[in-house]
Order: sequence, then C-alpha cells, then structure tokens
Amino acid sequence: MLRGECLDTAKNCVCGKREQDYGRAEDNFGIIAELWNVYLKAVANRGRTKLNGRDVAHMMCFMKMGRIMTGTATDDSYVDLAGYAACAAELAGVEDSNGDRKVD
Repeated sequence: MLRGECLDTAKNCVCGKREQDYGRAEDNFGIIAELWNVYLKAVANRGRTKLNGRDVAHMMCFMKMGRIMTGTATDDSYVDLAGYAACAAELAGVEDSNGDRKVD
C-alpha cells in the first residue's frame, strides 16, 4: 500500500463510519482519558511506578468502554472488550503484580 492510499483509508475511517460508530473523537478521547486517569491514580496509590502487561489489557478495556459510552455500542466493541478482559485474565495467571513472570 502506498502512503497516499494509507492516508485515504485512514481518512475514510476517521471521518466516516468510525465516527458514526464511536462518536466524535474529541468526546471519545476525553472519556477514555478520564477512565485511564482513575486507573493510573489507583496504580500509583498502590505504590507502583511502572505499568505491566495486565495494566495495558485493563486500560484497553477502558478504551473500549469509552467507545461504547460515546458511540452506538457496536457488537465488535463488546467482542473486543471481552477479548481484552480474556487477555488480562491470562496475564493474571503468568504475571505477578510487577508484571514479572511468575515462577512455576
């Protein structure tokens, strides 16, 4: 794909159906920022200074919830949310709270 094609495709996504599905990016990003800020504060309050893989999966869940809150809640959003939660569950089984691999 040439860069112009990539940019045209991105423009069609961002300015077309995606905005219809998820609402205005400004609104969506604002909600996601609020959710992430609460999460990051909770992490810091527990004395942690670094994020781990599980944190990323949790924050991606919040991203999907933010999209659901500002858009039309497509089936795909709920599937993605479930997928991120499943990834977090799997990481909980192999990472300690610092994100290091648990010793078997």
